Amino acid sequence: MSAAAGPDRHVDAVTAGPGGVMTDDVGVITGDLTVRTDLGTDGRTAHVSVQYTGAEEWYTLTGSPAPVPDGDLAAYHQGLLDRIRQGQAAEAS
Repeated sequence: MSAAAGPDRHVDAVTAGPGGVMTDDVGVITGDLTVRTDLGTDGRTAHVSVQYTGAEEWYTLTGSPAPVPDGDLAAYHQGLLDRIRQGQAAEAS
């Protein structure tokens, strides 16, 4: 996680599996990505953004905001990273 991470934000690098991830902004992106998961102000949803690692632009992951089961943002973020590693145009929900 980066220095900006905390209980309400998780940031990690991940390599997307075959088929990459689906974004609202530019469609599918693949390769080495950085994923940022922020807890919404309601404490029940996650706002997920992705970027090519090292780039400046962030893209909204399709399906974001998504419900956070049991309010456990860390578990949601880890599950999301696992789905991204699998690829298949992974989405937030």
